[in-house]
Amino acid sequence: MKPKLMLAILKDEAETFAELESLHWEPTLYGVTDGKAIGTYFERKFRSYLHARYDFKEGSSASGIDFPELDVDVKVTSIEQPQSSCPFKSARQKVYGLGYALLVFVYKKTDDPKTSTGNLSILHAIFIGKEHTADFQTTVGLRRILENNGNKDDIMAFIEERRLPVDDIEASALANEILVHPPEIGYLTISNALQWRLQYSRVIEKAGSVAGIERLR
Repeated sequence: MKPKLMLAILKDEAETFAELESLHWEPTLYGVTDGKAIGTYFERKFRSYLHARYDFKEGSSASGIDFPELDVDVKVTSIEQPQSSCPFKSARQKVYGLGYALLVFVYKKTDDPKTSTGNLSILHAIFIGKEHTADFQTTVGLRRILENNGNKDDIMAFIEERRLPVDDIEASALANEILVHPPEIGYLTISNALQWRLQYSRVIEKAGSVAGIERLR
């Protein structure tokens, strides 16, 4: 019987795998520039590495995240432009977070023409607690309004200014919720699109220095 994969183990193994992969030169990656293909390669290899050692349920299209039992999704991104996309569920995600934690691997890719191999040097492995996966400017702005004794009208105006994708009824309900439950500070930059676009520059900068953003590597 393999041991069950726990969150603390996942973090430890993410660090170990990042170190191992940084030393590996892979023929199938040579000349590959497509970030999605690189991410798919890395995630599949990481899951295979974990399956060989632990028992866990893999994510499905229904769950939408890689480790549904742990509420964790894996993101793999280049240091050249550290960002990725994720499914849009509701505007609340920009205020209260995605609803799950993120394990982010940031790589720098190098090709070796002599051996026709590619290498992913993992510069950063960062764990973002789910309570801190909201949008930074949105959460900071809302908390500032509340600290200045702002009311529902102030929050509604802010929601409109930030162009959160909500109608009037949703905005009103969200404003009421914010008054009762002020959001935690998020550290992602979340751009409005058909899918959320998550940007990680601030996460890379803050990892290890603020609560909820752990630097694993």
